[in-house]
Amino acid sequence: METYQATIEDLDGISNLFNSYRMFYEKPSDLEGAKKYIKERLENEESVIFVVKNDQKYVGFAQLYPIFSSISMKKSWILNDMFVDQEARKLGIGQMLLQMAKDYAVSTGAKSIVLETAPDNYAAQKLYEKNGYERDTQFFHYELGLV
Repeated sequence: METYQATIEDLDGISNLFNSYRMFYEKPSDLEGAKKYIKERLENEESVIFVVKNDQKYVGFAQLYPIFSSISMKKSWILNDMFVDQEARKLGIGQMLLQMAKDYAVSTGAKSIVLETAPDNYAAQKLYEKNGYERDTQFFHYELGLV
């Protein structure tokens, strides 16, 4: 399997995975919207995307967004999106993506990687905890919906 940081040349492959990821979260299929969104992130250098390919087929991706901590005065990364194609699950691809994200965060001097997952996504929770991620019990998460 091939793992690397994506470039604009990976747009079509990532967009297909990103569209499937959104559908996993019960959003309607919108391949053109997915392509536009990913293209903007890559062209504007607003996120970092890692991909895994198996025999030239895109089978997984992870997308990180930068955030900054005023308290520590350091950068952190939000692991906002991670998805493995249904047919490629249980092959260690999620583990590969988490390792690439960690290596990248360390190389950029980041304080941490943060993420969220659905309360019923037990497989993801198990993988995160296996990799040293700890559930936050110190802070509450709030959100103001604007749309």
